[in-house]
Amino acid sequence: MKKHNTNMHNRREFIQKSSLLTAAALSAPLTQVLGHPGRSFASRKFTMQLDGGSIGVSVGQKELIDLASKYGFESVSAHSAYLADISSSEREKLLADMKQKNLVWGNAGLPVQFRNDRSTFEADLKALPKHAEGLEKAGVNRITTWIMPNHPTLNYLQNFREHAIRLREVAKILGDHNIRFGLEYVGPKTLQNAKEYPFMRSMAETKELITAIGEPNVGFVLDSFHWYTAGENVNDILTLNNSEVVACDLNDARSGFSRLEQIDGKRELPMSSGVIDIKGFLNALIQIGFDGPIRAEPFNQELRDMEDEAAVKKTADAMKEAFELVA
Repeated sequence: MKKHNTNMHNRREFIQKSSLLTAAALSAPLTQVLGHPGRSFASRKFTMQLDGGSIGVSVGQKELIDLASKYGFESVSAHSAYLADISSSEREKLLADMKQKNLVWGNAGLPVQFRNDRSTFEADLKALPKHAEGLEKAGVNRITTWIMPNHPTLNYLQNFREHAIRLREVAKILGDHNIRFGLEYVGPKTLQNAKEYPFMRSMAETKELITAIGEPNVGFVLDSFHWYTAGENVNDILTLNNSEVVACDLNDARSGFSRLEQIDGKRELPMSSGVIDIKGFLNALIQIGFDGPIRAEPFNQELRDMEDEAAVKKTADAMKEAFELVA
């Protein structure tokens, strides 16, 4: 039976708990799978990342690395709690295994709940240096989180100030450990309207927040779904450079719904519907020289209900098909 991690702090579960939602084996090298034997793919620098939590696969760090290798991924998400607790010898063995499997690190999720009460935030912030130290020792240099586009009690300006203050504290700790900090705006208008006060849902607004935070290690997480639902285009991505983009997510949107009707917790794997301009999104990332990880984050229930290996394989198939657009 498929197991689900009840401790997974992803946006889908957070929204559900807060009542915020409104409504083959491909183990060969990627170049061979895509029909380009021996090609170096010099045109792209980003990697195809396996993130278990994004597709309902709840396994440990070692198991995730094995699955990533088996199905042709190039990078893998880092579990900060695990990396903070292992010994030096365990870490060396893990890194040697990744090297043997031709895998590099993608990003880790931020283990700090900054969206609610101050006491919870301060407790998590106190524990952050241990997580950051573990990541740094393992060679992980990217952490990401997401910005909820609404709030039940704080107006836009109040919420903006609170985000700037709290995320600045986070960024300073991460910066002390040479870790870049990526912020993901959440684009659906349906979610912005789900609470009393709307908050940011666009690249332009997120730029303002990053400027207000004022720490050099803070940048973007770009998600094709949020890029689409925010009404943005390729030219918006081209205003950025590689140093400003920490990580990316690649998703498609449901057909039969307009851009403004899309719901955050209901998406598709890339190339599933053709609603989003995946090729334009990826080509723009190539143009700015993005060299970080790209994962699928569809929050798709059908995918989450699959057995682990079936879900990983289906995700790999979709990602490889998308990457072939810019091969």
